[in-house]
Amino acid sequence: MPVALMDGELGSILKVTAAVWAALSYARLAATCISPGAGRLAALLPVVVLFYGIPFAFTTAGGRGIFAFFLCWLGTFKLFLLASGRGPLDPSLPLLQFVCSAALPVKLRQSTTSGKAKKQHPASAATKILALSAVIPFITYVYQFKEAMSRWQLLVVYAAHMYICMEVLLALVHALIHGVLGMEMEPQVDRPYLASSLREFWGRRWNLMVPSILRPSVYGPVRARFGDAAGVLASFLVSGLMHELIFYYLMWQPPSGDVAAFFVLHGACAVAEAWWGRHAGWWRPPRVVAVPLTLAFVVGTGFWLFFPAMIRGGLDELILQDFQGTVLLMEQAGRWLAGAAGPVLSTR
Repeated sequence: MPVALMDGELGSILKVTAAVWAALSYARLAATCISPGAGRLAALLPVVVLFYGIPFAFTTAGGRGIFAFFLCWLGTFKLFLLASGRGPLDPSLPLLQFVCSAALPVKLRQSTTSGKAKKQHPASAATKILALSAVIPFITYVYQFKEAMSRWQLLVVYAAHMYICMEVLLALVHALIHGVLGMEMEPQVDRPYLASSLREFWGRRWNLMVPSILRPSVYGPVRARFGDAAGVLASFLVSGLMHELIFYYLMWQPPSGDVAAFFVLHGACAVAEAWWGRHAGWWRPPRVVAVPLTLAFVVGTGFWLFFPAMIRGGLDELILQDFQGTVLLMEQAGRWLAGAAGPVLSTR
């Protein structure tokens, strides 16, 4: 990917940031002036429409995917909750906190000097960000040998790639939140490899901003009307549909349905798992057995339904092009810094 294209993406980020800031400033003002209900929802709908159009401003798959996740999914759901007077957004928040809470996958909390926050973040955000410079070239290098890999080897690389990129992205967001607001964000991933059930994996371990939004927006209302099982199934269905939307933004291809099927399957199994837990009594497997069984199910079904959808759509090639462009941009920045430092050093 040409460096000029990556430069264009940086320009798009600046323009989108300005547009999002203006839109959310308006949303906060509208929510302040209008009581929760249909009127507030109508006032916020233009912001929702803008959010769904923002990924079209980017030419790289990475840019489209990140902003689709941040704004089209989490951001719009937060706005819908705001329209009903619920959720993490409150018009009484200072503008900067309101914008960050709405536009980023975070749940803010006051900074603390106690050891509790430190235990929740065993690796510092700075360490994860520095690891990016090593991860991007390494993944680019590994993908060069994809033709020689078996299907399972390639899927393992994809799974590791997704986990590492998510950790690094969240570390960058955490550094931004801490540096700009002087606040911490709630942990977004909590050692998913220790989950002993599907409900624990999806509800308390993996990408925790998503269940924190789905609980009040989907699970709670459906559960109140149709029961717990329906609430769980509806939450997984909505998650699957939103993943299909993100895949569309990433690859510009119609949804295959496989990703939605992956989440619906997990929802059905989570319901069955809860039923078994209520009725099986002592037949439930011990944690030492349940953890590997849970991880095997998540990985196995991911290799069956989730990752093949990426391969068929050519997402791996798109991401590889993005990585190559990023590496070139980093090299160009390094040369520029070295050139700028050269004259200064030579005058000493």
